[in-house]
Amino acid sequence: MKINILKILIFSIVSFLLVVFFIGLSKNSNYNTKNLVGNKISNFELISIFEDEKKINQENLKIKEYSLINFFASWCLPCRIEHKYLLNLSKENKQIKIIGINFKDNKVNATNFLNELGNPYDLVASDTEGKASILFGIYGIPESLLIDKNLTIIKKIIGPINENQYKELIKLIK
Repeated sequence: MKINILKILIFSIVSFLLVVFFIGLSKNSNYNTKNLVGNKISNFELISIFEDEKKINQENLKIKEYSLINFFASWCLPCRIEHKYLLNLSKENKQIKIIGINFKDNKVNATNFLNELGNPYDLVASDTEGKASILFGIYGIPESLLIDKNLTIIKKIIGPINENQYKELIKLIK
């Protein structure tokens, strides 16, 4: 009798684990943030890299018609590749404010990165632990969000900005 109960118990546990396993396999576990477009950004507050006491928050995004929030790091090779497009955007378009958020990096490396390549950012904040990036739906870098002055996300760019995306950004902000 004890052997039958033990067999039933083992069979039940194995069956339960198999069901959980196959349910897990059928779920889409990709982190999809495309549904952010059209939504407003969450309230946030970060500290400026260059002005230790200055806080950067959603109010900084209401000053110009558009803001581009760009997540970057000194250790990120694709960030170097897209940097020329950010520089062009900052020089050629005065109706956009570019906010850089330095992701999981340190101040010295970020400063060296910007000194070497040029600084396209109106403001640069730090997200050393990567926690604030979650508010923006960021799961890798580089990523960028184009936001209007009503704090609505117009476009999300996953990966480095390339020539086609640069041209699309120019069209969206004109």
